[in-house]
Amino acid sequence: MTPWYPAPAKLNLFLHVVGRRPDGYHELQTVFRFLDHGDRLRIESRADGAIVRLNDVPDLPAEADLCVRAARLLQTHSGCRLGADIWLDKRLPMAGGLGGGSSDAATVLLVLNRLWRLDQTREDLAALALELGADVPVFVFGESAFAEGVGERLRPIALAPAWYVVLVPRVAVPTAAVFAAPELTRNTNRITMSAFFAGGLRNDLEPVVCRLFPAISDHLDWLRRQAPASLTGSGACVFAAFEHEQQAREVFAARPSHMQGFVARGLDRHPLRDMILGSRQAG
Repeated sequence: MTPWYPAPAKLNLFLHVVGRRPDGYHELQTVFRFLDHGDRLRIESRADGAIVRLNDVPDLPAEADLCVRAARLLQTHSGCRLGADIWLDKRLPMAGGLGGGSSDAATVLLVLNRLWRLDQTREDLAALALELGADVPVFVFGESAFAEGVGERLRPIALAPAWYVVLVPRVAVPTAAVFAAPELTRNTNRITMSAFFAGGLRNDLEPVVCRLFPAISDHLDWLRRQAPASLTGSGACVFAAFEHEQQAREVFAARPSHMQGFVARGLDRHPLRDMILGSRQAG
């Protein structure tokens, strides 16, 4: 039986918009952390060169799926004549700020690099990942990271163990609209990695998102009555950190009945970081 390969969720533990580039993209600072919860994929090599997603995913046509795009990009870049069958078990919400599509794409790159025996380096795959989206490189990087640029300049960061309550409002947030909002703060002062540990940071996108989507604001308000909480990415999901699993589960159990979500443990490393790339590239 073909194994299921994990595509873990990520959280942005803070997110500052520190400038705007001439090409229109925004300069960011953030800390990424993976969770032991996410999508999963089955991936098999095929000899005829076709890239095929074999299952239907609601609201995600195969041609628009980053999984398919990632496989084709790697195929073109490497000149590989093999193809792939892909099954996607979509557990993370789309447009939720948890990086689901980005994580799926990175898992495809990592797994096909192994199945197709391409021996691409981590740096090679990270460069391809950036072509697919700003959040994809961190999943190839494979560990908790302090990120700058559009999210592609990554440095490892050691984080304390934590459990997270993640609430999932039934809203799909259009990231482009959030970044285009005239009231978005775009000039937050840059911080050092050490300043992150001093606390007091925020997600600069949160005021815009909460104005556009009152349901997100409601989820955030409830969670903040239990613990410090924040938006992840451009939303819609919000989260709070807890030192112990029991604390997190008690808070999650007390949520209003209309609020959905999950409890997850923070991960220091991507589950596939060493298994896929192998010992030569494990550093």
